[in-house]
Amino acid sequence: MNSYGAISVEPGNAPHLWFGNTRIAIRVASGQGTDGLSVIEHWMPYGESPPLHIHRNEDEIFHIISGRMRFRLGGRTLEAGAGETFLAPKGVPHHFRVESPEGAHCLTITRGTDFETMVRAVSRQSGADWLPPLVKPDAATVEGLTAACAANGIDIIGLPLQ
Repeated sequence: MNSYGAISVEPGNAPHLWFGNTRIAIRVASGQGTDGLSVIEHWMPYGESPPLHIHRNEDEIFHIISGRMRFRLGGRTLEAGAGETFLAPKGVPHHFRVESPEGAHCLTITRGTDFETMVRAVSRQSGADWLPPLVKPDAATVEGLTAACAANGIDIIGLPLQ
């Protein structure tokens, strides 16, 4: 596929990956266009929450398709639901927690390769169209995530949002 007129694959045909407790599909890879935009679709279970972190090089945009998410950005707490969009600017500590019992479905959009490269590095293949039960990551998983983040312009600085 060239960088002109690229069309994302149909939902049923996109390869799905497990990114921790989250099922993802990379809808637009950063190398497909000329601006380095990346669009990743996420299906997350209730209670899912990444550790507090900072993106050094990329803003991170969340567009919520369904469900509710609570965000902590710097010292502010905000809630967002279906149809709402949340911006986490680079350099500002943030994390979120899925608050809706049915889970959440969202898109993350970044400009650059850091987030997408990290996600690819720590994810594994999935052919499933369901979510696994929420599992607290073990020490080895946290260590691997921390190293992959550090190698890709993301600093983990705290715990998940409770």
